[in-house]
Amino acid sequence: MTAAPLPNDPRPVATAIACYSLWGLLPLLFMALAAHGFGAPEILAHRAVWSVFVAGLFLLLAGQWGEARRVLATPRTLAWLALSAAMIATNWSLYVFATTHHATLEASLGYYINPLLNMAAGAVLFRERIDRWSAVAIGLAAVGVVIQTIALGHVPIIGLTLAVTFCAYAVIRKRVPASAQTGLFVECLVLLPFGALFLAWLATHGQATGFASPAGLAWALVNGPATVIPLVLFAWSARRLPLSTIGFIQFLAPTLQFACGVWAGEALTPLRIVSFVFIWAGAGVFAIGAARRSRAARRAVVLSETV
Repeated sequence: MTAAPLPNDPRPVATAIACYSLWGLLPLLFMALAAHGFGAPEILAHRAVWSVFVAGLFLLLAGQWGEARRVLATPRTLAWLALSAAMIATNWSLYVFATTHHATLEASLGYYINPLLNMAAGAVLFRERIDRWSAVAIGLAAVGVVIQTIALGHVPIIGLTLAVTFCAYAVIRKRVPASAQTGLFVECLVLLPFGALFLAWLATHGQATGFASPAGLAWALVNGPATVIPLVLFAWSARRLPLSTIGFIQFLAPTLQFACGVWAGEALTPLRIVSFVFIWAGAGVFAIGAARRSRAARRAVVLSETV
């Protein structure tokens, strides 16, 4: 159920902007961690471990421990969340690798096309209708991916895999009967043993940067709130905003990721710029189409109320 915001209440929009800004600036954290000696696998392990405690705290504040216990006692729901945890872990792994190996621009490509891929998945899996605006948006994005392939000299595997895994994650979570915060906590619990075992292995071999000094531990601990807080902000704002508004604001994250990549000095050739122009055009058409659908839905509600 969507919670209706108060009239002229700016908080949902401000919260959504904060959420996507944090997601968009996340490459800066991973770049800083890499500069302090953290490898991509260790960063991922710290995300898996420390996110459990932050997600558990939010679950406690929301009073949803009862729901978490029910989910953990339901094998079918737990299996679905284990699968979604595998998808988000794959996504996290590739994203951390990309942002610490000078591939942030390609990562941003994945998050630009993700909402368009979600539309395609909705049409195939949930029989959702794709209108002309959506079809044009998907077509423009496809052209952008082809040009990006030519510019890179290979298929943009990182960007496409990021888009596919996050789309798969969204599809799975759409089917799981669990709230956003409960689902996130259970997913973190699923990933906790893998992260903890890897950190223990690094520590026994003297390779754990996060445990080598107080400064290293402080950097490691930042991964918990950096992972969970944007997801909590998203869950709160998404329940209070129209999908068209969320659909428009979500392009802020890959735009900031793109800026981070340019700031880090990643190669931005003319052909690559052309590819992103097509991606940005697709994003713009998507936003316009979403706004038109939202207005049409509001008019339909008004008409039904007056009949």
